[in-house]
Amino acid sequence: MNLIKVIGLIILGLIIGAIVNMGLVELGGLLIPPPIGADLTSEAGLRSAMSLMTPIHFLFPFLAHAFGTCSGAWFVTRFTKSQYTLAAYAIGIIFLLGGIMMVATVGGPTWFIIVDLVFAYLPMAWLGNRLGRM
Repeated sequence: MNLIKVIGLIILGLIIGAIVNMGLVELGGLLIPPPIGADLTSEAGLRSAMSLMTPIHFLFPFLAHAFGTCSGAWFVTRFTKSQYTLAAYAIGIIFLLGGIMMVATVGGPTWFIIVDLVFAYLPMAWLGNRLGRM
């Protein structure tokens, strides 16, 4: 498969993954209300609200990161005729870099940072790649 097509499919996979990610973040906000007094509309507000959050508040961000990565990796694996493993891991690495940037700007509890960075990106790229080959 032509490199331009693979890059295009990776970009589409990133868009699909980002849509899944944002959908789950929005759903989480509807199902799990933020702590009283927390302003989650800005980066500074989110950073200051971290101390008010309980573990349940981190469920949907983790699911968003994991399923966003998995869906993007599944998509590129399904529609890339060759180099699908490389394309799936490209999705995982790009989303991992986004996760690292988020941790650097917003922070979070150490346990969540470790769980999120270790389990939500590269393992989900692997899973999306496996599911896409079925």
